[in-house]
Amino acid sequence: MIQLLSRLFIKDYKNTAMPRVRQAYGILSGAVGIFLNLVLFAGKFAAGMLSGSIAITADAFNNLSDAGSSVITLIGFKMSGQKPDPEHPFGHGRIEYISGLFVSIAVLIMAFELVKSSFEKLRNPAPVDSSPLVLAILCASILVKMYMAYYNKTLSRKLDSAAMSATAADSLSDTVSTAVVLAATLVGRYTGILIDGWCGILVGLFIFYTGIQALRETMNPLLGQPPKEDFVKSIESLVTAHPTVQGIHDLIVHDYGPGRLMISLHAEVPASGDILQIHDEIDNIEKELQEKLHCSATIHMDPVVTDNVHINQLKAEVNRILAEISPRLNMHDFRVVEGPTHSNLIFDLVIPHDFSMTEVDVVNKVKDQIRGLRGCYYAVIQVDHSYS
Repeated sequence: MIQLLSRLFIKDYKNTAMPRVRQAYGILSGAVGIFLNLVLFAGKFAAGMLSGSIAITADAFNNLSDAGSSVITLIGFKMSGQKPDPEHPFGHGRIEYISGLFVSIAVLIMAFELVKSSFEKLRNPAPVDSSPLVLAILCASILVKMYMAYYNKTLSRKLDSAAMSATAADSLSDTVSTAVVLAATLVGRYTGILIDGWCGILVGLFIFYTGIQALRETMNPLLGQPPKEDFVKSIESLVTAHPTVQGIHDLIVHDYGPGRLMISLHAEVPASGDILQIHDEIDNIEKELQEKLHCSATIHMDPVVTDNVHINQLKAEVNRILAEISPRLNMHDFRVVEGPTHSNLIFDLVIPHDFSMTEVDVVNKVKDQIRGLRGCYYAVIQVDHSYS
């Protein structure tokens, strides 16, 4: 259904990289979610009243809260598509992450209320009616929620949207919770054992777990998470495909919302090259990044010596030392300052955040091994924790 509606109401629906298309998908998904959740609420509320089941009634209000979550998602996508203004020069894309955060919080609140009401049911158990109408409403609800979880997850992958992913997790938790409620109703019907309250607690705990997972997924981009490895590799391969660029480092990615990425990096270029020609090529690389990866790029040129045999040999020796310590270590901005009694090898050392050795231990070990090289060399090291 969502695919049919997208073809009818979204122009260029296949071009999901465009902010306008993302916004249209989010609004359409939110509108469909509001409609379906209100229908489910009405059906389950009626079934809960007819059966006297606290679990079914709680599940109904869970769908009502889902309708509210869909409203938040719709508003979030609508606001995130606004153009930049003087107060928000990088646009409003992060509102999409905030809407996902609100949805996750709503899921956690609903889980708490469900567990609370289920404990009340344990204190005052009552028989649950399981008429064919009640069972049919629950089965229909499971099918609808399975569909909603599927299309929201599909959209989250297509749009790379944390908000859609949170909504999909919410729909999946609803599917499981309604299935558990249906199981409790059937057990009560055929065995007379009243497990309505226990099932409500179980459902509440599951919803709480999915809410925590969704909360983590929406919090990460707000707090600032590293870019995806595939994205970093795409940047590296695109930039280094140009023969003038000898390597890149100090890559930083700023995420101002889906489709609003800004990157900066240092490109190592030959110190002996023509600066005007190199600058022209760097401009072309920035445009290529914009066109192919949909990100705004700023590239700083770092001149490096590439035609000095002695410096190249020293650089190779230092790279060998780093590789022996760990293949995960690398360096950039290598230069040599020679003096009458010794020479300084100056470079930036890139150490991963999760490296097994401490920063001090790594630096000291590298310095010790450089002092062991033939000649008199000292290392002047600046530690770098950038992505590349």
